[in-house]
Amino acid sequence: MKSPCSLLMLTLCFLAAFTPTPADAWQDTPSQATDLSEPVRFASFNVALNRRQAGALNEELATGDSAAAQKIAEVIQRVRPHVLFVNELDYDENGRSLQLFHDHYLAVPQNDQSAIEYRYTWVAAVNTGVDSGLDLNHDGKTGEPEDAFGYGAFPGQYGMAVLSQFPLDEANARTFQKFLWKDMPDALLPVNPATGKGYYDAATLDSLRLSSKSHWDIPVRIGDATVHLLGSHPTPPVFDGVEDRNGRRNHDEIRLVADYLGGDADYLYDDKGVTGGLPQQSLFVVVGDLNADPNDGDSSNNAAQLLTENPLLNHSKVPVSRGAAEASRDSGGKNTEHTGEPGQDTGDFNDRSIGNLRIDYCLPGQGLSMVDCGVFWPASDEPGFELNDASDHHLVWIDVVLADDSSR
Repeated sequence: MKSPCSLLMLTLCFLAAFTPTPADAWQDTPSQATDLSEPVRFASFNVALNRRQAGALNEELATGDSAAAQKIAEVIQRVRPHVLFVNELDYDENGRSLQLFHDHYLAVPQNDQSAIEYRYTWVAAVNTGVDSGLDLNHDGKTGEPEDAFGYGAFPGQYGMAVLSQFPLDEANARTFQKFLWKDMPDALLPVNPATGKGYYDAATLDSLRLSSKSHWDIPVRIGDATVHLLGSHPTPPVFDGVEDRNGRRNHDEIRLVADYLGGDADYLYDDKGVTGGLPQQSLFVVVGDLNADPNDGDSSNNAAQLLTENPLLNHSKVPVSRGAAEASRDSGGKNTEHTGEPGQDTGDFNDRSIGNLRIDYCLPGQGLSMVDCGVFWPASDEPGFELNDASDHHLVWIDVVLADDSSR
């Protein structure tokens, strides 16, 4: 049994998780929503906490001294989202990496920031590193990272996670890890341009999953309302050949999300065998590193526009930062050829070959009123500028107010 002192400390820590920090240079942090008229902050962050070997991240995080994790945690403590979707946190079956990151980094003040805690978390298996037993890249070998259902050196590399200060309806969560690519109508399956035949044979397509990690629908209970957190991390549309297998897969992974929203999802089946998409009139937020920019980069068939121009999504505001615009201007290179608004960028990549791109998203549905949004990419004269190298991606956040309709 815990002592009264221990219980007091736990209570204080719990309350601290919901205490907003003072306003800084780029946003005011909302307090925890106590009713549906209060703003709720959702965020998406590719934290780049992936390691080359299974178990390596756990060993690193267990010390409490990981400089990389401390920087990532400080970013989250500064922005203080209520609901956070994370990409590239190595998954393990017991959820140990997420627990260690939460307990040793988020729940510990970083660089004079206030600790933040999340009572509710979610992790599940992903396709990265899961061996397909097939030669998916046609190099005459099997069992390599490119032959996994999603590129990875071990099962769970580049995993995903959800952290929430509101309850998660786990019983009604849906995952689409095992949905087969061939089962999407009119899928952009790759073709060998030299022969005009499909890049994958029938036997391969009978096993090949669409999602390179997974697609999740995690219901979040906020007061009497439910907001569906729709998270994914499509494969980068590069590292392939003229058949464009990764570019086409990226497109169809994003299309799965769009179909799930729009009523064109009768073909979909989740990992429990339940078919169909999101019920109409549902509240939702689309989150994740989609590896596709609406205007620039190497994505196929304007994949990102399936969401950025989707009428079911609220486009009244677009997250921006001064730091992204400054970085694009100062770095030059490929950035000078881009046509998109540089202040909307979220990823900082090789300026000679790729440039900075908008590839991380936090997109609310039309049923949510967006009152504020932003990207944590501080300019050189803003607090937190020294954290810009925490990841090659930058956290994107939105503040939304839920419609007061408990029937949803």
